[in-house]
Amino acid sequence: MRIIIFIFIISCCSCAKKEATVIFSPISNVTVEEIYSDSTSIRAVEVSNKEVLFAGSNGKYGYFEINTETVTKGSTIIPAYFKSKNSGVIDFLDKKPAFRSLANTKDAFFVLSIDNPALLYQIHKTTGKIDLVYIEQVEGVFYDAMTFWNDQEGIAMGDPVDGCLSIIITRDGGATWQKKDCSSIPATVAGEAAFAASDTNIKVIDDHTWIVTGGIKSRILYSSDKGKTWQLYETPIQQGTATSGAYTMDFYDAYTGIIYGGDYTQPEGVISNIAITKDGGKSWTTTADNANQGYKSCVQYVPNSKGKELIALGFTGVSYSQDGGNHWKEVSKEALLSFRFLNDSVAYAGGRNKLVKLTFHR
Repeated sequence: MRIIIFIFIISCCSCAKKEATVIFSPISNVTVEEIYSDSTSIRAVEVSNKEVLFAGSNGKYGYFEINTETVTKGSTIIPAYFKSKNSGVIDFLDKKPAFRSLANTKDAFFVLSIDNPALLYQIHKTTGKIDLVYIEQVEGVFYDAMTFWNDQEGIAMGDPVDGCLSIIITRDGGATWQKKDCSSIPATVAGEAAFAASDTNIKVIDDHTWIVTGGIKSRILYSSDKGKTWQLYETPIQQGTATSGAYTMDFYDAYTGIIYGGDYTQPEGVISNIAITKDGGKSWTTTADNANQGYKSCVQYVPNSKGKELIALGFTGVSYSQDGGNHWKEVSKEALLSFRFLNDSVAYAGGRNKLVKLTFHR
């Protein structure tokens, strides 16, 4: 749990109380517990206070309800992580799709495949019923990330088709999806796409939406109106080759954000692989050159940290920053692909053939 120290400053010239300063004890290490193992690569994870969901390769998905109670096994009391499980495999014309995008609403969750054809399925939580709600079969189609603004409105993005990013949107809870025309989306340049590394190419906060691209160009598309109109912002992150650019993005609030990546073929690179913004993505500054552990595929702000604490992970291990991304330290060598926080001390992460629980210690 987070350790909080309150320091009250009392002015000797006034009886008025000053605002308390909050100092957080930094994260020192992380415990990694494997809770699910299967022959699938898990790059899409969603977590709420009640459930953990994942989607991966070979058509596999899982929906687990979190159990906070403990059970007795023999003479040992152990955590019972899940009180019920609903995992399965989706088959489409004798082919098992690779899922790298996952989104969650109150009544259902959605899994979206990469490659052609793009397949978007709605899975109902109470019944387990699976519906194919969107299919796209066109040369170049490749979807990278998906999320919802609320239980009715959601968005998914993918690599360019016909000169702009593929963007599909639902306004009816995921029952139907419509693809936006390129006339309403900024044009991409040759070699600009995105990386389906951890389902973190999109971030939404209230009506705000950010999408990050990578490759020859690594830029930010921003919408203030839930995807109706878009603006384009440049970034200084490493780019210029097919394997370079931002692989992951997160925002703490409407102003404070980070993009992280590098080049997965040169994972030891520590120059211009991280950039931060303080103005909602309009401008970015590279940071932590020579003060990080190289390429990462997923970055997330620690909840309730005022935008100061971050965790980033990838096949190069797990790293932590306590100063908004300016400096990083390694807290685990565990190779993982994507993760989401349950609270400021616990997260769930996917990797090759596993789902794990991360417990951060201070």
